[in-house]
Amino acid sequence: MQFGSETRTAAPAAPGCVSFAAQMDVLVLIDKLDDLVHNARPVPLTDQVRVDREEVYDLLDQMRATIPEEIKQARWIVKERQEMLAEAKREAERIVKEAREQQARLVANEEITRQAERAAEEIVEEAREREREIRLGAEDYADDILSTLEVNLQKFLQAVQRGRDRLQGREREPADV
Repeated sequence: MQFGSETRTAAPAAPGCVSFAAQMDVLVLIDKLDDLVHNARPVPLTDQVRVDREEVYDLLDQMRATIPEEIKQARWIVKERQEMLAEAKREAERIVKEAREQQARLVANEEITRQAERAAEEIVEEAREREREIRLGAEDYADDILSTLEVNLQKFLQAVQRGRDRLQGREREPADV
């Protein structure tokens, strides 16, 4: 692409301000940038193309606004996972407490005591198993979401690198024939 020697820096987004562009999917923006370059008018007698600089900068600004939003989403997912784990632990502790209280009530007689111990151990084991299931489910959920985010960010970085490679390959002026 042909750009002048001018450089432009993006204005930072206002903190806490989520624009419409920030809500757009990064992959959609990458596709728009790719289409812009792909459909650009060729410069006669060269392998270069001409693109509207402001359109490119606008797409780049939108990408800059979108990436922090996706990072916020990843942080939210991690926080949700931690809250789910804490809730699972509280539930397990409540169940264990109830099991112990039930065990204490059943201690009145020897036969009942033995039955109570067996029942309490089963309840404690069930509580531990339930806590484990909840914890593993929460971890799997968070891992799936983070994996999807990682794949999307990798695709974004690859697309950005391809775009930069295209730009660098087309910015050089051909040698005079």
